Amino acid sequence: MSSDGAVKYADVIPEHELAERLRHYYTRYYRDTLGIPDWAAHVAHREAEDRHERARLPRLRALVGDALARGPVLNLGCGTGGFNVAAEEAGARVVGVDADPDAIAICELKRRVRGGRYVRAAAEALPFRDGAFALVHCFSVIEHVESVERAVGEMVRVTRPGGALYVHTPNAWSLFEGHYKIFWIPFLPAPLARVYLRVRGRPSAAPHRPPARRRVPPRRRDGARARRRRSAARVGGATADAGGRLLSPHARHAVHRAGGPQGVSRR
Repeated sequence: MSSDGAVKYADVIPEHELAERLRHYYTRYYRDTLGIPDWAAHVAHREAEDRHERARLPRLRALVGDALARGPVLNLGCGTGGFNVAAEEAGARVVGVDADPDAIAICELKRRVRGGRYVRAAAEALPFRDGAFALVHCFSVIEHVESVERAVGEMVRVTRPGGALYVHTPNAWSLFEGHYKIFWIPFLPAPLARVYLRVRGRPSAAPHRPPARRRVPPRRRDGARARRRRSAARVGGATADAGGRLLSPHARHAVHRAGGPQGVSRR
């Protein structure tokens, strides 16, 4: 076999392994974790995630301006890296972060095939210096974190002055649960939610944490934490919803703390 043929063969192996790992990863999620009847269609959609993320980029550019192109960009909760691939193809410099070791293992395969940079870390403890990114991109992730307050504080901390913070999360008041794809009662207590899921024939391991009903009283913090909290409270001077309308301060608060429409905040 020629050296060129060997290189091409070596390229095929990671691509094949990547496709298999993606299929297995999302089959476990949609079929086993969520119990969605048409799980195969959702898996097929995820297998083409790079293409779907490319289609979403124009909308993102319209919201964040030149922050995407200026970079660097942090993709917080990168999952299996579809957004990273699409954004890098468009010329952006992107770092993907996820706490899930299986997702990061798939991202490592993508790095071998298509390049890119990925880091395993929790949203509440990002391993980056202050002001490292022109844009922090957080798509349908905030509802999965252990602490919304700490995660938002970290996003604000690593966003540079003049940068943008993009947050997209399901609406906490929606009657449709976007993970299980079923009718849902907003703010349903966890014990009742498990019973409801069993009645619907679904696994009861919730894929995300429901938003809190009321604000948790603040705890004592050291100076750095207090400054991050004050910064997070100030973020939102140019927040827009999915239709491009400016949101009220109350709606901005909902975006960051309780789950609401997508929004862009500038520092």
